[in-house]
Amino acid sequence: MIHTRTALLTAAALAVASAIGGAATVGLGLYNISAQAGHWPGVGPLLHTAFRQAIKLRAPSMDEAPDLSDPDLIALGAGHYATACTACHAAPGQPRPATALAMSPQPPHIEEAVADWKPNHMQWIVENGAKMTGMPGWPALGRGDEAWSLAAYLTAIQEGTAPELPQPGLPLGRETDDPEQVKAYCQTCHGPVGGMVPRLDIQTPEYLLAQLQAYRGTGRPSGVMEQAVSLYPASMDPALAAFLAEEPTDRDAAGGSAEGQALATQGTRDVPACVACHGPHRSREPRAGQPPFPALAGQNQAFIAAQLVLWRDQVVQWL
Repeated sequence: MIHTRTALLTAAALAVASAIGGAATVGLGLYNISAQAGHWPGVGPLLHTAFRQAIKLRAPSMDEAPDLSDPDLIALGAGHYATACTACHAAPGQPRPATALAMSPQPPHIEEAVADWKPNHMQWIVENGAKMTGMPGWPALGRGDEAWSLAAYLTAIQEGTAPELPQPGLPLGRETDDPEQVKAYCQTCHGPVGGMVPRLDIQTPEYLLAQLQAYRGTGRPSGVMEQAVSLYPASMDPALAAFLAEEPTDRDAAGGSAEGQALATQGTRDVPACVACHGPHRSREPRAGQPPFPALAGQNQAFIAAQLVLWRDQVVQWL
């Protein structure tokens, strides 16, 4: 009985001492958080192991992955990587900047970072980021579908087939108000229009302006576009919308199916005809306060399909 009492008192005393020590460490700033000091021996490998195992546990199934060999998907990922990721991870074949090398932990060079990850692991990392590493999560919640474009590009790096990164035409890491730089940046993705990137020349300036404003707010979540509009001032949106609506593309529209044509032009008992609102020759106009209806004729098939899924799942509010 005496031994039990002594053991309990000893345990209680140790608990109190540990609590006081922990409070003093935090409250008095005793733990050195300097990146130059680094971690204590053994802490780095322990954290990295926890990092890897957490990702493997939570990564989506490869059954959810799109076709990661799709050149358009890879190009979309490359375009985003060029402006959002190279500051820390560099471009393939290029060195990391000195500032990235001074971080703790260091962001690995992209060729090292992708060396032993599966595509679904890379998708999870891109979408979710990692606490206390400097690795951000995807700017838009619920848009894991966009993160697959980065996974596709990173997989191409693994396989040695990655395309050369586009030159975005913007000063990296800071906003610009040079109209020509902003136009060149937009054309990085919207010039050589690919499957996941929408054609803009079929839309009105009013519609494009509404979309740019929605990307700056909460009306239309998109990590790709939220990054894009953060690199130039909102005052440029009207002029940019006018330019993009008039800039022609040389991408031919894909052929449609008879079933899709019937649904678009005639509708069903449960689904109204798409052309009633989206044209051509629309019979309805938006109500007061509603954004303009987008044109869909000639739009990229893959883009429309992806947007319809997001609409169905109530991730986005507009097409």
